[in-house]
Amino acid sequence: MKKLQYFGIIKRPIITEKSTALSRGEDKGYLFEVAIDAKKEEIKEAIENLFDVKVKEVNTVIVRGKVKHVKRVAGKRNNRKKAYVTLQKGYSINFIQGV
Repeated sequence: MKKLQYFGIIKRPIITEKSTALSRGEDKGYLFEVAIDAKKEEIKEAIENLFDVKVKEVNTVIVRGKVKHVKRVAGKRNNRKKAYVTLQKGYSINFIQGV
């Protein structure tokens, strides 16, 4: 695959308190929002090629969109897919340097 196709699979990193705690542990773990139809093998290949790291494990979860109401009109947010990526020992990803 080309690098541009990897950006179609990996949408963005999710930086929250929980994901920051995962990245500070002994097993380096990171959280990404990925395409809803992406498979674990594709996510692993994209992470390895974009960040030059070795991936140990990929776990995915689909977050169902909430139903929201504006006055009397009900709408639904889109479903999202999150990937929990665990790296092999000795590897890390720096999203924000110097913070």
